[in-house]
This record gives sequence, structure tokens and C-alpha cells, in this order.
Amino acid sequence: MKIGDKIPEVLGVDKEGKVVKAEDFAGKPLVIYFYPKDNTPGCTAEACSLRDGDAELREMGYTVIGISKDSVASHLKFAAKYELPFILLSDESTEVNQAFGVWQKKKMAGREYMGTVRTTFVTDADHRITHIINKVNTKDAAGQLVGLLK
Repeated sequence: MKIGDKIPEVLGVDKEGKVVKAEDFAGKPLVIYFYPKDNTPGCTAEACSLRDGDAELREMGYTVIGISKDSVASHLKFAAKYELPFILLSDESTEVNQAFGVWQKKKMAGREYMGTVRTTFVTDADHRITHIINKVNTKDAAGQLVGLLK
């Protein structure tokens, strides 16, 4: 996906097991952040930063949505443990990751594998992408967003 593209209709599965669609947020600009895994250091730092900045992002009109391939059960525990006020969506099939172009070949310790590349997308109220953050500052993800959007 690139700036100007309209986001895919299906975004993932919520805590009730319901398929969440872009139309569920009609007329609302979104911050959609993709992250590799619940309860890992970088992903936890990013989620907690966004938690701490959620009120300011809401005041600016944005709804925050986190997406990873973790299960709904994993998201429930992660959100409860860190008191996350925003929606976490499960994409176990990686279809949404693939649609956004964040499901890519990665390397760690000489091993190649497919995984989620940490990326944040910002949309306008019509759900067209206005900003893409490829180099997410996990410790200050909210500050990075607020600075970009002001």
C-alpha cells in the first residue's frame, strides 16, 4: 500500500470474534499499526506508548487499531495486562498483513522467515492512506505520530 491508496475493507477479527471492516469506522480517520507479536519487548513498548498517547490522538480525531497475527485470546491477555484502550485485531491468516504489504521475508540469526514488518498507516476520514511510518520509534510511537500529524 502507498499514500493515496484506500485501505482494504476487512481489517481483522476483534475480541468477540467479529470480522471488523473499514466501514465500521465510517467518517473517522484511523491509525492502523501492524506489529509482530504480543508481549515482546518492542511490541509492548509500542503498545504502551500508543496507550499513553491515545487520548491525544482521539482529541485529534484518530481511532487507533493494532493488528498482528496473534490469536484473539492472546490479544485479550495482552490488552488486559497493559490496559490498552484501543482495538487489537487478529489476522491469523495474514491476509490483512498481505493486503497492506507488511507480510515480508525477514532475517534473524541467519534464518529467513515470513513475518510482519512493523509499520504504521494513517488514513483520512475516507480511509485513504495519508502517512506511512516504516521506521517506528517503539518507545515513542505516540509522540512520533502526534509530531507527524500536528
